[in-house]
Amino acid sequence: MLKFIITLVLGFLFGAVLIGSEAFSWYRIQEMFYFESFHMYGLLFSAIGTSAIFVFIFKRKDVKSINGEEITVTEKQTGWKRAIFGGLIFGVGWAISGACTAPIYVLVGFKWEIGLLLFAGVLLGTYLYSLVASKIEKK
Repeated sequence: MLKFIITLVLGFLFGAVLIGSEAFSWYRIQEMFYFESFHMYGLLFSAIGTSAIFVFIFKRKDVKSINGEEITVTEKQTGWKRAIFGGLIFGVGWAISGACTAPIYVLVGFKWEIGLLLFAGVLLGTYLYSLVASKIEKK
């Protein structure tokens, strides 16, 4: 039960950050792609920086999960074909919809019909990638 409550609270906090930063706004995303504002780049770079700090901590320290299990960071194999194909699916979806995956949940939460359509697109894109993922080289 504690795990559920912590997950719920963190989800609400993440949603509040997305709403407060206007990450779901097509106007903010358009500004980013036209290089008119640093707003979204600042948000993305702060997420990358925060993630890098936590990965560094997880690699160097004995950190345990909420269940008491040790958190380990395993190296992933890089593959340029996977990165290009996945990036194309993600980028085309972002360009068409004006929203990346996390803000779609905010749109659904606001009960905007477009959010449900975008969520269906995310599921479709994930399914399409799963069909070809095994065929794409992993190195």
